[in-house]
Amino acid sequence: MPAHARPGILTARVTTRIEMSMLSVAPDERDLPRLLQPVIVGSDFSCYAFVRCFQEAYGVRSIVLGSADVKSVSRSRFVDYRVVSDLDQADTMVPLLMDMGERLINEGKIPFLVGCGDHYARLISEHKATLQQRFHVPYIDFDLLDEITQKENFYKICDEVGIPYPRTVFLDCADPAATVDDGGFDYPLIAKPSNSAAYHYAEIPNKKKVFLVHDRDELASIFESLQASTYDRSLIVQEFVPGDDTQIRILSAYTDAQGDPVFMCGGRVILEDHAPGAIGNPAIIIPERNRKVMEDALCFMRHVGYHGMANFDVKFDERDGSYRFFEINTRPGRSSAFVRQAGVNFAKVMVDDLVLGKSQGRLDADEPFVYTTVPPYVVRRSVADEALRRQVLDAFRDGTAAFPLYWNRDGASQHFWASLTYYHQISKFKKYVWGPEAKNYA
Repeated sequence: MPAHARPGILTARVTTRIEMSMLSVAPDERDLPRLLQPVIVGSDFSCYAFVRCFQEAYGVRSIVLGSADVKSVSRSRFVDYRVVSDLDQADTMVPLLMDMGERLINEGKIPFLVGCGDHYARLISEHKATLQQRFHVPYIDFDLLDEITQKENFYKICDEVGIPYPRTVFLDCADPAATVDDGGFDYPLIAKPSNSAAYHYAEIPNKKKVFLVHDRDELASIFESLQASTYDRSLIVQEFVPGDDTQIRILSAYTDAQGDPVFMCGGRVILEDHAPGAIGNPAIIIPERNRKVMEDALCFMRHVGYHGMANFDVKFDERDGSYRFFEINTRPGRSSAFVRQAGVNFAKVMVDDLVLGKSQGRLDADEPFVYTTVPPYVVRRSVADEALRRQVLDAFRDGTAAFPLYWNRDGASQHFWASLTYYHQISKFKKYVWGPEAKNYA
């Protein structure tokens, strides 16, 4: 080896040791406001929840990488926002993050990486071994993430531990010879991709997050469009569990390395988004500490050896009184601001665990809250249950209800764009729920 090459190799080895030591040695907690640098990939509602949690805990601004300029986030005074084309492609995201992490470490920072959305969480986990050379990465290893986020595997594990879920069949979209099978279920039924991250990249007509299917011909059309696309996983065909949006339950939880819960924060969904690309996203959540849901979720997490934050979607089945689990999200959910509203700074929980190695004990998530992405006008027109409607409207009056993009410490520009997002919900509900065209989306 030429002599002139040796200093470069030595420098690289020394740099690597310094970088690893920056991440492996726990800092003094009092230094985190000076040292911690959050980097957030993606810019949905959970992104702003992260931004607020990091700012409240440590007084730091977050670097946010978005594939587009989402102004309700980019205009925040607490954000360094950067638009990156093809951010959802590994060959763009990973080199960019590695370069950024190296620069941050050279500046004496402690980089902390989180993602918003299933595809970003999946990409970060898939490349965790590389990325954690530069960042603290609060995600489970990819083998486990890949297993439990495939809904076929999720339901198999539910069978193993005795957790109820809706009756389900799976159609192989990678098999061009496969034919449609509705499982003999009554219509309407539910159809949805088994892998939402892979579905993110597929292009199909009339794409929806979840399909409410009214007859066999409609199911065949959806299946054939997926067979013709790049999506090569399963299409889930599932019985429709009766009941409106108010029967949906949501649970966010964090378990430590021993499988013990740091927090478990439950809620009852009062209203969901009904736009095609956002079906199933909670629009209103109120507190509910449902012991059965918490016990089943904790049983699942301990069974698979889960460490970190997860989010479960569940529905109450009035036919037999069971709570049927739909899926696990291996990250804070889009609506994770409700955890902060309930009194738990989930970003601080992650930093305490991964950066400080700090034992936290059990945290209470019992502050009163109403999480809402819609204004009172939508509540009045969309929530049929009188008692629940009154409870939510009263929360607007007493200040308990909060829109996750509103924060009085942020600036006027961010508040303006957040308000546009908030009041745009009226036109969305008119189109997809109340108006004459709504039947085309049901």
